[in-house]
Amino acid sequence: MKILILHRVPYFKIEYDRGISHDLHDVTYFGTDTALATLPPGLRCERVSRPGARPAFEEARDWLAERPRAFDRVISMSEYELLDAARLREHLGVPGAPVDQVALARDKVLMKRAVEEAGLRVPRFLPLPSFLQLGGRAPWDGRTVLKPHRGASSEDVLVFATPREAAEAVTEGRTGVARLDAPDAGRELADFQVEEFVSGPIRHFDGLVQDGEVLALTASEYLGTCLEYAQGRPMGSFQIGFSAETRAWVSRALAAVRIEDGTFHLEAIVHDGELVFLEVGNRVGGADVVATFELATGVHLPSCELRVLLGEPVAGTLPEPDADGLRYAWFVHPGHHLAGREYRGLEGAGAFRSGPRVVTWHELPPGAPLPDHITYQAGETVLAGIVAGDTPEETREWMAALFGSLSVATRPAAAPLTPPLTPPLTPETPEQVPA
Repeated sequence: MKILILHRVPYFKIEYDRGISHDLHDVTYFGTDTALATLPPGLRCERVSRPGARPAFEEARDWLAERPRAFDRVISMSEYELLDAARLREHLGVPGAPVDQVALARDKVLMKRAVEEAGLRVPRFLPLPSFLQLGGRAPWDGRTVLKPHRGASSEDVLVFATPREAAEAVTEGRTGVARLDAPDAGRELADFQVEEFVSGPIRHFDGLVQDGEVLALTASEYLGTCLEYAQGRPMGSFQIGFSAETRAWVSRALAAVRIEDGTFHLEAIVHDGELVFLEVGNRVGGADVVATFELATGVHLPSCELRVLLGEPVAGTLPEPDADGLRYAWFVHPGHHLAGREYRGLEGAGAFRSGPRVVTWHELPPGAPLPDHITYQAGETVLAGIVAGDTPEETREWMAALFGSLSVATRPAAAPLTPPLTPPLTPETPEQVPA
């Protein structure tokens, strides 16, 4: 086959060679220079650089207009470019999920409508323009969530005490979200929604589906939340068991949003003993979801997804889970909220760093730059790792103890040095920022 990959996710996160034979197929990677730099030097493939100033679809369309060629598959493994890949497939007449199908798994309003119509519970919600036209009235009282339709990592997500407070913050331009608070924010309103805040443990379900059949599945529960992580607190998730009823619920939710092929990452809240659908993506989960899934099941989700997207039969070829029955958890500690300061290290990690339950531990070295954006990536954020236990309770308790112990040492970043240099009289004492 001739395969075009809209390349955005770093290569090592996907390991394309595990799912695509680069000797058998002609693979073209289309991405920015930064993305292309993550490709292994010896990989047999074509590398095509794009400016990255416009959407991937537009730049790929213009490139192909200048240099026409045919492809058998157009693939993206990035949540942010799934729609670009679908638009390009339609433009070129290439097989694969069309735009209207992909949009169901990208737009949070469309997906909740579809899931609700399938008979599953979702939080009550309204598109932001409709909410404002109603004067801030909503069919619920109490805490209200404002979020983008197509956001990720809880960026630009806010929680207000009441619907009225949410409406006032938006209309008065004081949400703290720059694109909503700008004087000309009218056109941005359509990109947001409000929904009722539903309380309870948050779970995520990850797996692989082909022709609408769920082939592999794990269930996990968060410790902390993505929103809290965005605000500067650590988080993680630990694997739990699930019932046949839960598996059926996941299948119904996927069918509702027409996720028929590939991987999925589905989030739900357990409220009064009932699963409440939050959102779903037709892609792998972030942080170390891929690694913990493979540890528990033997299935490497990205490579299996690539095989599915190439039309290869996957059912019956997946490995059996290890017999040890261990439960795995991933954990991350943020650093983006401290960007601009000089990172000095982690305090309180010593008792955990080399413990017998630790599978991986990636700690940012003192002096390394702190990220200026939300990231779960090892090597970018302050700490990322995986831990194993015999039961979900063991992994949860271990992570809770870790989070309670950690603090991040920083100090103000040194000002740029200009001659003549005057050394400080005394060294500065690092500040302790509670986790």
